[in-house]
Formats: sequence, structure tokens, C-alpha cells
Amino acid sequence: MKITFLLPFAGIAGGIRVVSVYADRLRRRGHEIHVVSLPHWFQNRRSMLRDFITRRLSMKVRGQEEPSFLRGLDIQHTVLDRYRPITDADVPDGDVVIATWWETAEWAAALSPRKGAKVYFLQGYDAASGQPEDRVNDTWRLPLKKIVVSRWLADLARNTFHDDTVSIVSNSVDTDQFNAPPRSKQQTPTVGTMYSVKPYRGCGHVFEAVERAALKYPELNLCSFGIGPEDKVALPVPDRCTYHEMPPQDELSSLYSCCDAWLSCPEVEGFGLPILEAFACRTPVIATRAGAAEELLATGGGTLVNYGNVEQITDAIVQMLEADEQRWKQMSDRAYEKARSYSWGDATDLFEEALEDAVVSKSTVSLATN
Repeated sequence: MKITFLLPFAGIAGGIRVVSVYADRLRRRGHEIHVVSLPHWFQNRRSMLRDFITRRLSMKVRGQEEPSFLRGLDIQHTVLDRYRPITDADVPDGDVVIATWWETAEWAAALSPRKGAKVYFLQGYDAASGQPEDRVNDTWRLPLKKIVVSRWLADLARNTFHDDTVSIVSNSVDTDQFNAPPRSKQQTPTVGTMYSVKPYRGCGHVFEAVERAALKYPELNLCSFGIGPEDKVALPVPDRCTYHEMPPQDELSSLYSCCDAWLSCPEVEGFGLPILEAFACRTPVIATRAGAAEELLATGGGTLVNYGNVEQITDAIVQMLEADEQRWKQMSDRAYEKARSYSWGDATDLFEEALEDAVVSKSTVSLATN
């Protein structure tokens, strides 16, 4: 098949990582892949302008290029000259065109049938992160084949937008990149979390809970990493925290595996890829009931907590640190087994099948209308 992915920006967000995996794996299976993306979208989002400027300045000081998960892949990638709607002139004729963001879904819906069967790959509910709710909801109602990454998104599609044709294709994790040998708890108690100043990400709640847990474990360390520099005004990291700004991808495994527990505590999440990444590194997870967390932790790889409940998060940290070696090892093993129970190969099989269904459906509709 000739497949085109439409991206808002080809950076290093978790959702872009997932798209890059599918694009690369589908290419290796013999499909012709083309990616069309826009220049950095932060330049066109006033609320994100500060993030964009601070990150670019930080990278300039270190002599770095803007990173992208697509860099180095043998895939045709077109970046538009400016932020604008993607049109027929930008997209080659093909079998499938895949929107990956609510605006790209609007643009995909307007493309010529020559561009291929239209698919909407949903890794979250964009209105939950501050995007315009009416327009986001309208894209869920578009006659595009929906592929979602978690059960809660499938339920949203069916129950709210009355789409019973949605396909669930859960994310996996690269166990060659994310892995660790069996180990015991850390000699110095350590927990970790992703750093983000966005309130719905819950990082502030994690910081507060860690400080409370440190009243019982004064030697408690916190490991954190993020895609930009620390914001000392909006959300300074605690003194006990070692913060890693945009660490190289080959260092992430060691960051996860240096922790007794990884905390993922957002209010909303499409899937929650860091949970699987921590699992693959044998690190139990403390997670809020967001995204696929309940599905992922169902086999015992960690503990579920409620968003914003700092006391509950604190108790979960303390209980994880107080767990004896046998109990902690049991959680570590279950986390590792869960991460390895479903591969990117399995996910690509399902993704490819959903694309083929979209092509068949388009052909059936075309025959019926002729």
C-alpha cells in the first residue's frame, strides 16, 4: 500500500514516537510510506510559545538540532514551508492517508479520494489538553476510519460519538531499547517521574508527594527527565531531584531502572507510554487511572491512585519503599512480563489490518455509488 501520515510536527513527543515506529515497520513490510508534517507548531500556539523559545535557546547553547523520531529513518518526509492546512497538492496519490491530530483530521477529510482511504489515528482526546472542544468533537464525528490506542478511547468513540467501527491497537515498547536485568531495590530509595509544567500532567502533585514521603525517608531521591529545561518559576524541581533535560534515547533505560518506582500521575492521558517503558526496565509504576493505566497495571505491576490525591500518592510511594524484597521483586517481574507480552510486531499486525479494512471499505463504498 501507499500510505501517507499527516503530522502536526515531527518532534519527540510520545505520540510521534509511536507514529515513527509504525511508519518504519510498515516500510519494512514493503509498504510505500510518506510523511507530511508542518513546521514547529509551537510557533503558532501562543500558550506554547514560551516552551518553544526556552527549549530552542537551550538547544542552541548546546549546539543541538531540533530532535525528531523520524530522523534517520528511510522514509520520505515532507515538511511544509509554513504552518497551514495540508492540501491535495502536498499529499501524493495513494491507498491510505492517516490523520494523527484533530487539525490534520479536518484537513484529511477535505482531501481528494485519490489520496486514499481516510484514517484517523487517535492517541488521546485532544480537547482534554486544552484544544477547542467543539472542533475536536467534530473530528470524532467525521466519516474516517478510527484507530485508537486504548479501551477508554474506543468507549469514547462508541458511547459519545456513536462509532462502532473503531479499531483498538494498543501501543507496545521497544524491548531492545528499554530493558534491564533482574535487580533488587535501590540501596538508596529512589523514585522517578516525567517532568512537565502542564498542570494536567500532575507533576506538581508528584513533587509534593515525594516531599511528604521524604519525611519518613529523608534520604529519598527523585529522578526526572523532560523535553525542555526546568522552569524555575512555574514548577521548580525539588532539591532532592536530579533532573535530566532531553536525555539521549539510549540513556532512558538507565533512568527508569535506577528507580524503585516510576510515577505517572496525569489527569488525562491517551495511553501512557512511559508506564510500559518503566515496566520493560523492571520498574513498578504508581499511576493514576488515566489512559491505559488500569489495563496495564491489572496484572500487578504497580499501584493505581486517584489524580490530585497527594495523600494517596504519598502512601503509595511509602508502601512501595516499605515492600520487602520478595514483594517488590514480584511487582518488578510482573511489570517486566507485561511489557514483553505484546510486541510492536503484534501491534503492527493489528494496525496493518485496520488500514486494509479501511481500503476495503472505501472500495465497497465506491462500487456501491457507481
